[in-house]
Amino acid sequence: MKTLAALFLSLTLPGARVAPTPRPPAETAKATQQRARKGGVWYLAENGHAVFCYGPVMYVKDEQGGLARVATFCNGDRTMVPLKD
Repeated sequence: MKTLAALFLSLTLPGARVAPTPRPPAETAKATQQRARKGGVWYLAENGHAVFCYGPVMYVKDEQGGLARVATFCNGDRTMVPLKD
């Protein structure tokens, strides 16, 4: 009976509760971002380097008034990369 009373008393005291076991750390933002970017394609940029892009290829107006072919959402936080035709 004394043991049961001590148990109830210990549960009612502040700070005497058992802390839950810590959960494993959540995934980092970079790992989540890498997982979300599946399905990219390699392209040849205008400067001769290969770039890996996740978005569609689009045509945008260039400085001379013509159309330039660009890849969108490329690796390295580059929004648009001019492509070699």
